[in-house]
Amino acid sequence: MSLPPTTSPIRFFHQGRTVEVAGVHPTRSVLDWLREDAHCTGTKEGCNEGDCGACTVVVGELAAAGTPGAVGGLKLQTVNACIQFLPTLHGKALFTVEDLKSGLLNDGGKTHDARRHDKHPVQCLHPVQQAMVDCHGSQCGFCTPGFVMSLWSTYEHHRAAGSVPTRQQLADDLSGNLCRCTGYRPILDAGQRMFDLPPMQLDTQPVVQALTQLQREGSFDYAAARDGRTDHFHAPKTLDDLAVLREQKPQARLLAGSTDIGLWVNKQFRDVGDLIYLGDVAELKTVEARGDSLHIGAGASLEDAWRALAQRAPALTDVWLRFASPPIRHAGTMGGNVANGSPIGDAPPVLMALDAQIVLRRGAQVRRMPLTDFYVDYMKNELAPGEFVQGLEVPLAALQRQVRAYKISKRFDCDISALCAGFALTLDGDTVKEVRLAFGGMAGIVKRAAKAEAALGGQPWTQTSVNAAKQALADDFQPLSDMRASAAYRLQVAQNLIQRLWLETRTADALPA
Repeated sequence: MSLPPTTSPIRFFHQGRTVEVAGVHPTRSVLDWLREDAHCTGTKEGCNEGDCGACTVVVGELAAAGTPGAVGGLKLQTVNACIQFLPTLHGKALFTVEDLKSGLLNDGGKTHDARRHDKHPVQCLHPVQQAMVDCHGSQCGFCTPGFVMSLWSTYEHHRAAGSVPTRQQLADDLSGNLCRCTGYRPILDAGQRMFDLPPMQLDTQPVVQALTQLQREGSFDYAAARDGRTDHFHAPKTLDDLAVLREQKPQARLLAGSTDIGLWVNKQFRDVGDLIYLGDVAELKTVEARGDSLHIGAGASLEDAWRALAQRAPALTDVWLRFASPPIRHAGTMGGNVANGSPIGDAPPVLMALDAQIVLRRGAQVRRMPLTDFYVDYMKNELAPGEFVQGLEVPLAALQRQVRAYKISKRFDCDISALCAGFALTLDGDTVKEVRLAFGGMAGIVKRAAKAEAALGGQPWTQTSVNAAKQALADDFQPLSDMRASAAYRLQVAQNLIQRLWLETRTADALPA
């Protein structure tokens, strides 16, 4: 494929140097480029849909001031190479299992005989790799590179912070990696042992220098021809540039983490045409308190957005850590999860319960509406042609209420919900002053349970009122049966979650007789 004269090559840091790639289609995955073009075959293809973690790599970018968990000026995050499009790496750094033996890793000039390979005495294993060997953490070995890269990310973050992870933190960090033969105990053992071995850390200075130089190059536009047509990948740098580009090309698809679009390409072989990438628009990635609201930019990662919500409402922590997996949360965005409109999305029920407003923009015009009004029908919303989601605004006062979120799925980690719920409750003594109950998986769209809310509003917070709300829920929803759950199961579980809300928040005076 030829490179059109108006486009730039994809430039990113890989294996100690800045590489340039041109002529590949904008939807070529990082995994395919690694294995077929760069001949770095340590990264494996398993599911090809971001579920199994065999293809886990680490992407680094310059860390903004105050970035939580920054490592030597870098923000290091695991991602799934199988669904990440190669042009999204422009201006970033890519680390794979091959890098664990590169000159970028610094052991302070020491040679540790315990980590030498028997057949290659000059090649030392990284502590992550050596711990996997010592703890028998690999059997068939196919998933091992993915586990190693997830553990390497954990290792770098905790070394930089001067801390050691708990076993539960290790399990959370590895929740996006599946193993089908070794079992997880020896892998978790390796995660603990790697901190007992002589340290070897990433030398971030050359990476930061290279990325700083790449950042000076301005907006990135890439294109490549295939089948007689040229497809474009636009990466605007500012919100205003994005607004202009969106008006000019309303038919182009907006791309953030490719956690959905990557599956369209890999599994459905869909032609997605021109893409407008949101990942370089810094204004879209902010998560901060503004006035009386928490502002979440549409391009903020799911990880950053959920962390900010959970810091203010700790009861949301469990759903945050169960939302997809770390690689998906690092790549996917809160704006994408909301705009996608999936009836089983985990974020919209919580945001609806928190009375969130969605901020929409077209050109210079900005409008706001309650998230409850955004969804029209299954996979349909209020977005007008040329309009895009700019962000979400969550009232800080709502985060002070008794907030709960529940996710029901077949697997505990890394699974799609059969049912999800977000609740916000305000009591005046033992009386329900205000309650918001929002559900996903109960209808063609995420929506609130208006009749169940009415059954509770102004009533004593007792088992009697809870029973009335549970009964009213059957009038709010007529769920469908599908591969994940039957209609009867969904309704029963939704009613049980209202019961659970009461059990978790009742006062002594509200105990049943």
